[in-house]
Amino acid sequence: MNLALAEARAAAKRGEVPVGAVVVSPEGAVVAKAGNRTRELSDPSAHAEMLAIRLACLAARSERLPGHDLYVTLEPCPMCATVISFARIRRLYFGASDPKSGGVLRGPRIFTHPQCHHAPEVYDGIAGDASEALLKQFFSDRRGA
Repeated sequence: MNLALAEARAAAKRGEVPVGAVVVSPEGAVVAKAGNRTRELSDPSAHAEMLAIRLACLAARSERLPGHDLYVTLEPCPMCATVISFARIRRLYFGASDPKSGGVLRGPRIFTHPQCHHAPEVYDGIAGDASEALLKQFFSDRRGA
């Protein structure tokens, strides 16, 4: 999760919402990491999870990542949760919860739907305090408070 937090900090420095993600292979090697780049790329789908999964899929030469784990600093939104399912991620570890836009344990709870083809094991609250503090500081700085 420390690598995901580093990606989130780098995203904040670029003016992006500070979310970072890391994909780890079944052997425990980091195969991809990314931070949010929605503003930089003018792409609403350029969330950290999406970018990291895309890079990992390219490295694996497959649209699926069985046995891979994803570490992300914020609860994935419904779009990212759906991609996590499609990629067949084995385990999802995330830091801060997202009561407003989360799609895993809040909101639509993507992995509980009968249409969901694959649900990863989910572990929340990993480095949650650090992840939440980073987000709160980012938005506080934006508001000038």
